Amino acid sequence: MARGKLFEYAVLYHPKEKKDAAGNPLETKKSILVSEPKFILAGSDKEVAMLAAKSIPADYDDKLDDVEICIRPF
Repeated sequence: MARGKLFEYAVLYHPKEKKDAAGNPLETKKSILVSEPKFILAGSDKEVAMLAAKSIPADYDDKLDDVEICIRPF
């Protein structure tokens, strides 16, 4: 029987900063927690990243460049 390692992951969205014509920031948006931190048993961090990517809601399909998957092994 193969043993899995314990990992924790969360998915964050970092909205891009909007700027005016002069390049000054119009508003500063805070990052959003897309997926609450979750624990998972997996063989590697790559496996966790793949499973975390599948958990990203369809609302963020056009914003994937601004999505970050955070993974922490134990």
